[in-house]
Amino acid sequence: MPLLDVPALVDHHCHSVVAAGLDDDALAGLLTESDRPPAPGSSPFDSALGLAVRRWCPPALGLPAHTPAAEYLARRRELGAAEATRRLLAAAALDTCLLDTGLTAAAGRPLLPLSEFAETAGARVREVIRLETVAESVPTGAEAWPLAVGEALAAAATGAVAVKSVLAYRHGLAVPPDRPSARAVTAAAGQWQRAGRGRLTDPVLLHHLLWTALDVCAGLGLPLQLHTGFGDPDLTLHLADPSLLTGFVRAAEPSGVPLVLLHGYPYHRQAAWLAQAFPQVYTDLGLTASYTGPRVAAVLGEMLELAPFGKLLFSTDAYGLPELYLVGAAQFRHGMGTLLDRWLADGACSAADAQRLARQVAADNARRLYRL
Repeated sequence: MPLLDVPALVDHHCHSVVAAGLDDDALAGLLTESDRPPAPGSSPFDSALGLAVRRWCPPALGLPAHTPAAEYLARRRELGAAEATRRLLAAAALDTCLLDTGLTAAAGRPLLPLSEFAETAGARVREVIRLETVAESVPTGAEAWPLAVGEALAAAATGAVAVKSVLAYRHGLAVPPDRPSARAVTAAAGQWQRAGRGRLTDPVLLHHLLWTALDVCAGLGLPLQLHTGFGDPDLTLHLADPSLLTGFVRAAEPSGVPLVLLHGYPYHRQAAWLAQAFPQVYTDLGLTASYTGPRVAAVLGEMLELAPFGKLLFSTDAYGLPELYLVGAAQFRHGMGTLLDRWLADGACSAADAQRLARQVAADNARRLYRL
């Protein structure tokens, strides 16, 4: 089923891109979640994601699909970073991007500010506030810190469309179903401050932050996004299984705050189950669509085995490279089209059903959830 009449996509979770030129190694380094150099004799282009980049991106730069990586990189340098970025983002045909501003650089280069990204992409842009980044910037002493964090988050999130937590990276997703006591939070804050502040990894503080975010989101009517599943080596994968959040999800249910489980892979079926079981839980495929390359339709189908069609959202989770926007968008369009073609051929749904499902995941679910 061609998805030609699916509206331009709403990318509900993504990051900005580097506008400056990158050398070949730095660019290739952004095609992997690893922050280590590749093994001798290997390249990030030799991967399912690398194949997807070479499939979808060369035509945007005036080259045939599957152009070898060296020729693609040479053409990119010939056009210049600014022009290549403009072409690649335009080819992604994104209507709206919800940008997590917790990251400000990639490969040692600054990311485009929101206004410049919007102009370059030709898309509407809204901000997603990163919880832990806000908390680390609050300068008060330990006694005042818990309340000050809530006030700072509420101020930062006013005008934003969501709050996001990277708890999965900091300690893992096994969140107790009860709030930590004020005494425990104050003691942990004091210890963190005496140690020089820095990156928050204390589980008591992280769990307090998650509950604080829930309160702020309830007050402002915002969803709370949570990273789940795979990421860079800073993360311990089995601790990012979204099913570990089940106790917190149950405890958070009375708040009515939508909880959006990002990415999920390889635990995408667990995320889909949570979205089916709990009305306030939503999920997405995210950067998994890019990284799984030719398997995208299969993985998308595995999510839709359980996830209600009104609870699955499109995103690219693109970061640093404009290529990742185009690849994410193209992979989603191709994967959804391939999957729905199979469903139609099998008699599993009508053409009207397929079109409605595609529109929901592409844009309508995000517009409803984030009140766009």
